[in-house]
Amino acid sequence: MGQLVSLCKNHEFRRAYAKGKNYVSPVVVAYVIKNRCHSVRVGITTSKKIGNAVERNRARRVIREAFRELSAQVKPGYDVVFVARGRTPFVKSTEVRQHMIQQLKSAGILAGKRNI
Repeated sequence: MGQLVSLCKNHEFRRAYAKGKNYVSPVVVAYVIKNRCHSVRVGITTSKKIGNAVERNRARRVIREAFRELSAQVKPGYDVVFVARGRTPFVKSTEVRQHMIQQLKSAGILAGKRNI
C-alpha cells in the first residue's frame, strides 16, 4: 500500500476539478483522477458557502476523519479531492464515510473488504 499525501498546490486541485471524474452526494463531492505517483493524494476544500470559519473547520475535520478510516482500502495512484457541501458541518463522520464508500466504489478505487 502507498502512503497518504496531502494535495497543497492550486494547480493540483484545478487539475482534479477540470479532468477528474466527480461523484456527488448530498454531504460531500469527490473528484477522482489518476496520478503518476504511487500514493493516494487527498485534498479537502470548503467554500464560504458552507458557513463561518467554525463550520468550515468542522466540515474539514469530519471529512478528514471519515477518509482516515477508509484510507487503507483506497488503491494507490489516485488524487482525491473532497468538497464539502452545505450539510457537511452538521452530520457525523460515520454518515460522511457511508457516502465516501459509495463514491469511491463507483470510482473503482476502493479495494479490499468493507469494514463498517
